[in-house]
Amino acid sequence: MTARVVVVGGGLAGLTAACELADRGLAVTLLEARARLGGVTFSFNRGDLVVDNGQHVLLRCYTAYLDFLRKIGVAHHIDMQPRMHIPVQGVDGTPGSLSRTALPAPLHLLGSLATYKLLSPADRLRAARAVPAMRRLNPADPRLDEQSLGDWLRAHGQNDATIAALWNLITVAALNCDADEASLALAAKVFRTGLLDRSENCDIGVPAVPLSELHGEPAMAYLQAHGAQVRLHAPVQEIRRDDNGFEVVTGEDTIVADAVVVATAADAAARLLPDVVTDDLGHSPIFNVHVVFPRRVTDLPFVAVVGSPVQWAFDRTAVSGLTEGQYLAVSVSAAGDWIDLPVPRLRELFLPEISRVLPGAAGQHPTDFFVTRERTATFRQQPGSGRRRAAQRTGTPGLVLAGAWTATGWPDTMEGAVRSGQNAARLLSEQLPAPVSEVAR
Repeated sequence: MTARVVVVGGGLAGLTAACELADRGLAVTLLEARARLGGVTFSFNRGDLVVDNGQHVLLRCYTAYLDFLRKIGVAHHIDMQPRMHIPVQGVDGTPGSLSRTALPAPLHLLGSLATYKLLSPADRLRAARAVPAMRRLNPADPRLDEQSLGDWLRAHGQNDATIAALWNLITVAALNCDADEASLALAAKVFRTGLLDRSENCDIGVPAVPLSELHGEPAMAYLQAHGAQVRLHAPVQEIRRDDNGFEVVTGEDTIVADAVVVATAADAAARLLPDVVTDDLGHSPIFNVHVVFPRRVTDLPFVAVVGSPVQWAFDRTAVSGLTEGQYLAVSVSAAGDWIDLPVPRLRELFLPEISRVLPGAAGQHPTDFFVTRERTATFRQQPGSGRRRAAQRTGTPGLVLAGAWTATGWPDTMEGAVRSGQNAARLLSEQLPAPVSEVAR
């Protein structure tokens, strides 16, 4: 008999696990409480605009995530830079950039660092001297998880200027916290894997279609084409273990399964499995300020900003379907001090900043201004978080966890989520009998 697997949760982790298990010929049922798939990556309509709930980018080192997109047939919808190039704007208007060359790592970044105008020559030298030490760090060393990146940087000659204008430019975006609050283990993973180990790893990709067209919708089609059942509006209330397997209780019925993947957010997993998920990792919020201008403001696809609430600004015009003017999305990470401010206050704060950073916006009256908030965007990736992340393999055979918050060794990113889904499918495949057709081969 074909093994029956229930996947609880339709975010990237659950979608990946479900697709992998369906590929193996198992009878997969995916349960999602919401009316859509995609988890915290989704789109919605606002008038004629198609809006993503938040701006997501990837690096070429996101190999598992890119494999997932290829599997569901949408990898061609990623605009990937041939070589990493980040335009950077200083608070005083000083332009700069971080780019790579074709040289092998870490030489690929040294030319850009040597001419980085947002740091003095002395500070550029300080930053360059820290690079070899960062490359020697082992992200898997548990001792690194007990330290902050900020403490390590200062111990290696970095001052406030280098941390603000260089290290935090990456840290805040990648870990959703600044260097003083970031686990050194996770920071080492970001800087080594993303920037320093291989030159091409740091190339940046941006979705060219709305997130729902990149994740939820094509994954739904893939699962249905491979015989999986997908049920929306199906919140799971309880998971029971019995002698024959599992019973997954929803608001409407009870599903019998031989194995279960719990791929929900951490707090939801703790409610379903209080004996398995016990540590509270906390949350770090992200919000996006969305502004539509009647005329174009910039020709840059995106720009990073130092010393301003406008951390990163992205041109969303084409992907949103806008045909006149320009639509910018300003992504603000580590947003604990901002997340609950009302929209009028955010408008009062951000419109002058956008005009200062991007002078093309000065004098324009936006035709639309709105805010999207993700209060639980990531777990708090602080020192000590690594030892508190739940293992994907539980003590119960046939029950595994998935999610970017589990112990993948990666930060809370799309790559981490997909890797957790792949790991969950592999763990169950080791425990369940192979389908008859696979045995016959």
